Amino acid sequence: MGRTMVGGGLLVLLFVAYQLGGTGLQEARAQRNLRRQFAASGPVPAPAPAPVPAVAAGPPPTGAAVAVLRIPKIGLDKAVVEGVGVTDLRKGPGHYPGTPLPGQAGNAAIAGHRTTYGAPFYRLDELAPGDELLVTTRQGSFRYRVDRREIVRPDDVGVVGPTAGSRLTLTTCNPRFSARQRLVVSAALVGDPAQSAPRPPTPPTSVVASEALGGSRGARVPSLLWGLAATAVALGAWAAGRAWRPWPAYLLGLLPFLAVLYVFFENVSRLLPTNF
Repeated sequence: MGRTMVGGGLLVLLFVAYQLGGTGLQEARAQRNLRRQFAASGPVPAPAPAPVPAVAAGPPPTGAAVAVLRIPKIGLDKAVVEGVGVTDLRKGPGHYPGTPLPGQAGNAAIAGHRTTYGAPFYRLDELAPGDELLVTTRQGSFRYRVDRREIVRPDDVGVVGPTAGSRLTLTTCNPRFSARQRLVVSAALVGDPAQSAPRPPTPPTSVVASEALGGSRGARVPSLLWGLAATAVALGAWAAGRAWRPWPAYLLGLLPFLAVLYVFFENVSRLLPTNF
């Protein structure tokens, strides 16, 4: 019983280390790919005091790089991906499908992780009215000024709904290391918006409701199966140690156990809120 409890405690510590460190390595690799994709999509118009309106293309595909978001006050400089699903937010901040792109008229909304996968919105609570948000898209460079910060329930999808004027809304989990609430920072566009292309008639609130930012239920079965696989590998190494010599058997079983455990952690993390 004592060995079982110690082993369980070590697994919990390994999972925490994976969440706080290992996921950041994945996000950094994805960010490099997104930045290359964004740079390869064409030249970015030079910054101007007021963005020059440009004709917008159609809605970007899910998983594509759509913008670069910079917040000087909190040292944020991240590529933004289209989509707020589990896979999307592992790459960086995600743009809510169904909302305008940053710089366009309406309420452009972006979600981001608070404590895992690079934690791009870790310091989002430090923003205050007057702070600047800088966004670069294929249509130009845009500047927003924060004018509101609030905390809402996780099911309050109205914060990313349509608004009058041109706004940028950032959402993340609150408080840190918890998904009990949502922290929302809203900012107003400084200058004129860019032109918007017609978008599919999908209300952003329905997108949020379907995603629920609550993790992927489809990861339950894979998590169970990979957990059983990790247990089987551990028991196999233990049995080999009893039949042969303990430490050589344990060392031989360590690498396959860690490989299976990594995949198990990957699936368990998919069960967590997508912007946790």
